[in-house]
Amino acid sequence: MRELAGLQVLVVDDEALVRFMVADIFEHAGCAVEEATDGEQALGALGGRQGFDLLVTDIRMPRLDGWSLAERARALHPELPVLYVTGYSDVAMRPVPGSLVVAKPFDPAALVDAAAKLIRS
Repeated sequence: MRELAGLQVLVVDDEALVRFMVADIFEHAGCAVEEATDGEQALGALGGRQGFDLLVTDIRMPRLDGWSLAERARALHPELPVLYVTGYSDVAMRPVPGSLVVAKPFDPAALVDAAAKLIRS
């Protein structure tokens, strides 16, 4: 967990309970976390400031899904690592390069390990 300490993480999920849980996991890993309730709010956060080290996003969200969010985030920040967290997606997977997908339900340690792997690469 030490390798994540001090990172700026943007957590995006339209389900409040899941968003709070994911944010809590990264806060316990020593990260500074900002939360967004949907893809549009996340894009506002990404466009409004530099400095996010990791984007953690659900895939199934209204209006702007996680796939599209990551593609648009990469247009703003080409090197931003993306960690997708999903329980189900009825569309074909289209992860951006340099990303990982973690299936719900997940073990908190597995989520932190996936994030650390992305940051190391």
